[in-house]
Amino acid sequence: MKELIHSDDMYQMNWIEGNTEWGTVRVIDGIEVKAESEKKGDTITERYTFINVSGKDIFTSIRDIGIYTPFNDDYTDAVTCMTKRCHTHIWCGGNIAYVMALKMSGEGKHLGLVLTEGSIAGYSVERDLAKRSNDRGDFILHPASVSLVPGESFTVAWTLFWHDGKEDFYNKLKEYNQGYIHVSAEKYLVFEGESITVRIQPAFEFTKEDVTIIKGDKPVDYTVDGETILIEEQAGDVGERAYNIAVKGIKTHCNILVMPTIEELAKRRCYFIAKKQQYNNPASGLDGAYLSYDNEEKCIHYNKAADHNGGRERVCMGILIAKYLQTHKDELLDESLKKYIVYVERELFDRETGVVYNDYQRDNSWNRLYNYPWMSVFFIELYELYHNREYLLNAYKAMKSFYAQGGAHFYAIEVPLREIVLCLDKEGMITEKEDIMSSFAAHCDYIIDNGLNYPAHEVNYEQSIVAPAANILLQMYDITKDEKYLEAAKLQVKVLEQFNGMQPDYHMYEVALRHWDGYWFGKRKLYGDTFPHYWSSLTGNAYVDFANAVGDVSYMQRAEASLRGSLSMFMPDGSASCAYVYPVSVNGTAAGFYDPYANDQDWALYYYITFSENAT
Repeated sequence: MKELIHSDDMYQMNWIEGNTEWGTVRVIDGIEVKAESEKKGDTITERYTFINVSGKDIFTSIRDIGIYTPFNDDYTDAVTCMTKRCHTHIWCGGNIAYVMALKMSGEGKHLGLVLTEGSIAGYSVERDLAKRSNDRGDFILHPASVSLVPGESFTVAWTLFWHDGKEDFYNKLKEYNQGYIHVSAEKYLVFEGESITVRIQPAFEFTKEDVTIIKGDKPVDYTVDGETILIEEQAGDVGERAYNIAVKGIKTHCNILVMPTIEELAKRRCYFIAKKQQYNNPASGLDGAYLSYDNEEKCIHYNKAADHNGGRERVCMGILIAKYLQTHKDELLDESLKKYIVYVERELFDRETGVVYNDYQRDNSWNRLYNYPWMSVFFIELYELYHNREYLLNAYKAMKSFYAQGGAHFYAIEVPLREIVLCLDKEGMITEKEDIMSSFAAHCDYIIDNGLNYPAHEVNYEQSIVAPAANILLQMYDITKDEKYLEAAKLQVKVLEQFNGMQPDYHMYEVALRHWDGYWFGKRKLYGDTFPHYWSSLTGNAYVDFANAVGDVSYMQRAEASLRGSLSMFMPDGSASCAYVYPVSVNGTAAGFYDPYANDQDWALYYYITFSENAT
């Protein structure tokens, strides 16, 4: 199949466009495949039967068989993305597997795939590396491992159908697969002391005797309430909880992660940074810097290459410690932070001009606008910690410099609009407040005028362009209560929602799609879906402000799920990883790992701490 277009689509989007044709099958020697396709009305049913034609038994592993399903998911330009591209949300849950493809704009009909026979255990991607961060790749669905005697076969079948969005998609799964089991959890990442609640809802009749649930090698207690199977238990010790579910022989799973309390996790992470990620060498210009850490070699890592240097995203380590110290007195962390402040003011920031440097030695060979709001956030948190007006002035100067260099036309990540305005007002710095408000207003007007015609940034189109657009407008609405900002933000939030899936796994539930960060920030330098990556939390931040603006508690619940979804990058001992590369393989290289580098992920912990403080 080379083309699949909805008849009513004015843009005639082809949903199945890739480098390898849809339905291409990859198998190992000794297996032949019979492929069948049937169109009935608005649905297409496909069947792939795999036959052992050798004279001996064949035992497959997950990567031995793959079926190409190249949903049209890449980033060209904003106009094309809004009209002719989709986000592809994949769940490989054994007998319960599906793909929820959503048009990037959220408008019009969307495409779904639901497994109706067989088992899908994982997916891989093949990317066009010439497109760097802008091509998510062709998707390859892998049937579960099997053993086949000579002449034996197995079948994988699915139905492709049109739907009207997330709610309609999940309703239609039951319509097209009468053996569907819907699995959901109250929280997919839980803290010690919390409870785990999992709901299992088969689309078919069953009795309690039909149900088996295993966690590890032990059966799990559950209750049956009408059509719902309910698991309720205390979280217990830290670690993953994989619930393997079988109802009438139909098998699937749900993955929950238990973490230390946020209080304990923050403490351990801050100590890890201070003790193991701060460079102490008076002979070096990097003295006092918080740097990346190699968890394999147990050492600090620095490279002048942009994403591993002594500045940029890594300022988040200082931000995290400054935030933590606002509610916890700790001499060791305070001394570490003060040494880092000396480093920043010596190497990364000009207090007179507000210029933020890309690396130590005041190196601005790349004058990167993203750096400016992050430095401003750092100084705001220092102001909140030490109550020193000079730090607030530094925060203001960084943003002034940002806008002087064209920042009003840049969708920067984490612009501290509300915080800086409120702090300036508190200090009675009215001239500075009115000045920066005019810049913020110009920035918002630019975003409003662009609508969905997003300018390309370091990636042509991405979640961290849309999320800042929503976040900046929502902050401005919170400050001014001017309805024009809220109305413009609603448009952005709708587009932002399409990046997030609802798969029953702590890696993926409400975690926004990103698929290049492991390459740029990691040690393995492997492209591929990152579930999670900390910038996915930007969606959670926008949901918080949106929930408060429109009074919709469901967005606050989704916000917390999004923000929790990034915390699995932190380990119980305080170490961390910059990204989890999720697919089975990427361009033939095995994936499914946390990258060894702790690099820039501490924004995620900072965001959740900020959220939890404001929620109490």
